[in-house]
Amino acid sequence: MTPPGSSTGCSAGSPRRRHPPEPAVPAVSASAVGRPDRVHPPRSGSTRGSSTMTERTDDSTGAPDTAGPEAGAAGDQQTASYATPPAPAPYQVLPAPYAGQVGGPYAPRTNTLAIVSLVTGFCCSIAAVITGHIALGQIRRTGEAGRGLAITGLVLGYVSLGFAALLLVILLFFTAAFGAILTGVANSASSMGSGEPPVLEDATGQTGAAYLDDGYLQVGNGAAVVDLYIDPMCPYCGQFDIANGDSLAAMVDEGTITLRLHSLTFLDQASQGSEYSTRASAALTCEAAINPDSTLDYLAALFLNQPAEGTTGLSNDELVALSSGSAPIADCVASERYQDWSQQNTDAALSGPIPGADITSIQGTPTVLVNGSQYGGPINDPQALVEFIRGATA
Repeated sequence: MTPPGSSTGCSAGSPRRRHPPEPAVPAVSASAVGRPDRVHPPRSGSTRGSSTMTERTDDSTGAPDTAGPEAGAAGDQQTASYATPPAPAPYQVLPAPYAGQVGGPYAPRTNTLAIVSLVTGFCCSIAAVITGHIALGQIRRTGEAGRGLAITGLVLGYVSLGFAALLLVILLFFTAAFGAILTGVANSASSMGSGEPPVLEDATGQTGAAYLDDGYLQVGNGAAVVDLYIDPMCPYCGQFDIANGDSLAAMVDEGTITLRLHSLTFLDQASQGSEYSTRASAALTCEAAINPDSTLDYLAALFLNQPAEGTTGLSNDELVALSSGSAPIADCVASERYQDWSQQNTDAALSGPIPGADITSIQGTPTVLVNGSQYGGPINDPQALVEFIRGATA
């Protein structure tokens, strides 16, 4: 028989032993009190049912804490006295201009080409402009310093280029202006050396209507000698021939006058270097030497097709095409046979003297001398010219 109070097992009929309820102790997290060895997690899966019990144990003995609820409350108050440590201060943003830079403020690297642009702006404008533009592009991409240097180099470069261009234009202008003056002075000095007319090359007597020794082309054999000085490029000479050409040709045919033509070349400077006056004067001489009867016709054709001053004038082929004579003048024009002769006649007329005339030299064109007396009437009034000629022979 089993004594009361002892048992080796549990039977269905025996009552279950109950334990007195334990006081509830609030669970405190270890992180809140800072004492992980004093807190145990709630038990689970106990044979005593689904209830959960939290025990407090003594640090030294491990025995249950029997202080009761008052001690638990005191412990809670002690636990609450532990203050939560303050969170660390956030990283503060660096003030401009160093915001976003790691490791503290520092000076950005200056673009090398910006420095080169500034330096070359004082001595080599083209290099300054090129390197300045390249430097600005690199600075935009990389964020380097030196934008002001590059812009300064560009300004210096462009200013230098503009100044150089202006200087070149001024130099070309004065070179062109004074070149013609110096050439004219040199030619006049060479021809006036002894005060005698210059010796003409190719002075070989008379060929057709060309009187090479005397320096003129002659048509007609009348009593009144009319010397007509013209330049093929001179616009006033063209006006004179259009107004008076027919009257002079009629007086030649009548046998009233001997017309002597002096075709000058001083307006070569107005034909952009093509020396049109010289080429046209030589072509007129070719026509007079080869086809003397069509000399005045060729002169009229020259002025009817006269180019404007400042142009290159007619080509040699166009000058040949103006001929109405029976014999071709192409070879004569192509060989430049009478060009030197025409230029030397011009030097003689401009420097003087003019034999048998009341003027010492030719000052402009057209100039008309009748038996050595200069006509001073209007160039576009044929009646006034005819009356002057008839009056000189009366």
